[in-house]
Amino acid sequence: MSVSDNIEHIVILGGGTAGWMSAAYLGKALQGAVRITVLEAPAIPKIGVGEATVPNLQRVFFDFLGIPEDEWMRECNASFKMAVKFINWRTPGEGSPTARTLNGRPDHFYHPFGILPQEDGVPITHHWSDRAARRETDLPFDYSCFVDPVLMDGNLAPRHPDGRPATRYAWHFDAHLVADFLRRWSVEKQQVQHVQDRMVDVQLDQNGFIRSLRTESGRTIEGDLFIDCSGFRGALINQVMEEPFLDQSDHLLCDSALACPVPHDDAAHGIEPYTSSIAMKSGWAWKTPLLGRFGTGYVYSSTFATEDEAVRDFTALWGLSADREFNRIRFRVGRNRRSWVKNCVSIGLSSCFLEPLESTGLYFTYAAIYQLAKHFPDKSFSPIFADRFNKEIAAMYDESRDFLQAHFYFSPREDTEFWRANKGLTLGEEIREKAEMYLKGIPVNLPTADESTYYGNFEAEFRNFWTNGSYYCIFAGLGMLPERPIAPLAYGRDGHASAQRMFDGVARRQRELSQTLPTMYDYLRDFHGASAGSGDRDRHAR
Repeated sequence: MSVSDNIEHIVILGGGTAGWMSAAYLGKALQGAVRITVLEAPAIPKIGVGEATVPNLQRVFFDFLGIPEDEWMRECNASFKMAVKFINWRTPGEGSPTARTLNGRPDHFYHPFGILPQEDGVPITHHWSDRAARRETDLPFDYSCFVDPVLMDGNLAPRHPDGRPATRYAWHFDAHLVADFLRRWSVEKQQVQHVQDRMVDVQLDQNGFIRSLRTESGRTIEGDLFIDCSGFRGALINQVMEEPFLDQSDHLLCDSALACPVPHDDAAHGIEPYTSSIAMKSGWAWKTPLLGRFGTGYVYSSTFATEDEAVRDFTALWGLSADREFNRIRFRVGRNRRSWVKNCVSIGLSSCFLEPLESTGLYFTYAAIYQLAKHFPDKSFSPIFADRFNKEIAAMYDESRDFLQAHFYFSPREDTEFWRANKGLTLGEEIREKAEMYLKGIPVNLPTADESTYYGNFEAEFRNFWTNGSYYCIFAGLGMLPERPIAPLAYGRDGHASAQRMFDGVARRQRELSQTLPTMYDYLRDFHGASAGSGDRDRHAR
């Protein structure tokens, strides 16, 4: 291949987090050897609901850019997230941020980020379920097997006062601030060209490849590779390249959302170190705490609730005024048949979308950027690059879709039409098999004890993002227990002593950290400065 065959110019349509993450990452990956232009229409509103993340964001994205965690966090009013807390997913009733009582305990469970420990091939979850069946423990699965739930109950930070991590965590932040930060960084550090204009036309060559974009002001922007970050419109991949979008509403029923920020008295109530997912009549509501406010939204199915009904239920949840201004979103659930077609690659909402139940939005974005850099083409656009990329994106999406569907499908709630309808949907073969393995006492064949190896391997993270801990948290949290012990336990192998050491180790670590970690409120006040960002917080709270 000669130098003249190299891609010389990448044109990204659309800014927001997807556009500026793409520009920043590719600028770094290609070492400044390729010109990058971001065409962003200021008048087109950004969705900006993806305020919760997963833990590999820093390692896979920001570390690659060489941006320290504390630097971007302070720029983006960021907070910490140790888990997703699922509230009232088993008990019927109105939407409430307070857990109802189930068998004498609050109806909530956590999905932390850790991998479950194991002993002799037996995950700690099966020791727990064996003990629960024998009534040898009354502690829930998450509290027995993970350190984090006790810390989260106390609204503690996942970092020691000196900044050392105490457990695995992700982040909450304002997506608009992240996009603005990456825009400044990309323009200043990577010399990305930022064109603020609206695309009105696309020119194709004789082979159907995109040749240039024409803007409202009359500018023509030619390029070799075009990245569609235009959001749900799919302005290039769907409208110009005419790639079909595969609707997945036969797996997931929610298609609409209401969202808004809500002011919060941090000093009086503390700051929660987790994302809340609150079961509602026709969907679920999220809560992502930040300094001085929390972001919240109601994700619902328009088949089972009108917009007026959704507004009524959502405002009742937080005691808001019904005439409050909401971001009203109608979204498509699914993915493109192919995310890369000819010289057009779709990234972000233009590629695929799942409701943010497990905070997959930004993960899908930077995972796609990582795969694009790995499979970066030359001007010949050999099909092997796009084919491999498309297989990776489809596999990532489909596994995550099945995992999210399991939350609704296996929930015992049947008190509304929405929850009953979820039981009648088709469940993917792979997630059905995982559930059957779990129930029959067969370990789900996923990464277990070696966290240092697993979490240092980008390919392992992207190919198998949901760990055994993820599946077991959801299955056990929704009340599913194995029907029989795992084989080594069923046939009498003595693993009780080693299991006891694992449980004792978790409990000991819980006590140690509970006594030494600061509260999230105290940590973030010190981290951001007691008054830092107050103007921004006030602006968002209004």
